[in-house]
Amino acid sequence: MKLKSAISAAVVALASFAAPAFSGSGMPPAPEDVVKIDVLPGWRDASGHHVAALRIRLAEGWKTYWRAPGEAGIPPSLNWQGSGNLSAVQFHWPVPDVFTSGGVQTIGYAHELVLPMTLVPKMADEPITLSGNVNLGVCLDVCMPMDAKIAVELPAQGAGSKAPIKQALRQRPDTADEAGLRRAVCDVEPTKDGLRVTVRMDLPKLGPNEVVVVETADPSVWVSPRMTKRQGNALITVADLVPSSGKSFLLNRSDLRMTVLAAGRGVDIRGCTGG
Repeated sequence: MKLKSAISAAVVALASFAAPAFSGSGMPPAPEDVVKIDVLPGWRDASGHHVAALRIRLAEGWKTYWRAPGEAGIPPSLNWQGSGNLSAVQFHWPVPDVFTSGGVQTIGYAHELVLPMTLVPKMADEPITLSGNVNLGVCLDVCMPMDAKIAVELPAQGAGSKAPIKQALRQRPDTADEAGLRRAVCDVEPTKDGLRVTVRMDLPKLGPNEVVVVETADPSVWVSPRMTKRQGNALITVADLVPSSGKSFLLNRSDLRMTVLAAGRGVDIRGCTGG
């Protein structure tokens, strides 16, 4: 397997964090001293799909972000459009951690992220040439947007250890059925710059300090969490959805995705019904 990975970074200081942890020279840390990115080659499964993983290893104390990074995180962007013999990619995100610093909540991973991917080849018996850009943010006392270029050939017969990928797959969130969700109901009302969604989930308690992340099918819609509370078996969360147009818009409730996080566990809930 041939792998090329070039990483570049810019350093962004965030007001909500402490003073930057630069070296004694006052210079920002080198990208290669902060993060190492590679691809675990994985295997072809019985359906002819290729299971691989993107591995992000971080220096001590640094973290990177989940697909919905929270109030101040940098959302990751994974683009494989330059690949060969590849028709589709599905990512399998492990349950992330919730971090709070200076009253700001972010969601992501410390030390290491192994992100499994199911890659669908156009020709099942041919290798996949995985090529593209990985853009992500890593943070300590400063945040560094990282830009990595990936080029790797994944042979049809597979190669390398399966254990890290299988372990990451086991760290997925529970499905709604597995977690005992009875129903999820969404009330939607217009606001001056978008929509407000109130989600009521009949769900057994996951753990203390439950966090609910609401996502839409359109990543350009900004989601601002307002409140989450418990009423017995009901977990209620309220979020404002603000599109780039700054106006109310049509929302398909089945496109909403709610993830509940607590105590190292997660529940992935797809869609909700009307009140």
